[in-house]
Amino acid sequence: MTEDARFHDAGGGPLRLWATDAEDLQVISALLQDSVLPATEMTWAKRSRRFAMLLNRFRWEHGVRRAERVQTLLTAGDVRGVRGQGIVPDDPDTVLSLLAAEWEPGADADGTLRLTFAGDGVVEVACDCLDVTLRDVTRPYAAPSGRAPGHPD
Repeated sequence: MTEDARFHDAGGGPLRLWATDAEDLQVISALLQDSVLPATEMTWAKRSRRFAMLLNRFRWEHGVRRAERVQTLLTAGDVRGVRGQGIVPDDPDTVLSLLAAEWEPGADADGTLRLTFAGDGVVEVACDCLDVTLRDVTRPYAAPSGRAPGHPD
């Protein structure tokens, strides 16, 4: 009998995940919940058809007993276009808090990666297919607040 992997099986190493379907993206979305980033840390490389964000991710996989964050790179490939609502992308003073990443399928393999932020901000990334990666790029550091993000009921 085989057993599914558990969070603690990975130890304290960096995460590197790849989503190619909506179920995979749900895992990445859960890990990214409450990630924060300056609005300037989003970019769309039109020629290479890649969208990227550098986020400060809360390390939910280690529970809330140690409030840690890690810088994480989220990328999407095969991007046709990017549009936003309620976000000023060039404002270095705007700090965004990511709530969810969702996939809205299109007619074929194409669709839209929808990134929803606190305060009604949304970024929609039109893609030929779902090709999203999450990769931790720094060592964990103590969360500046010293505690886990909370959500009032």
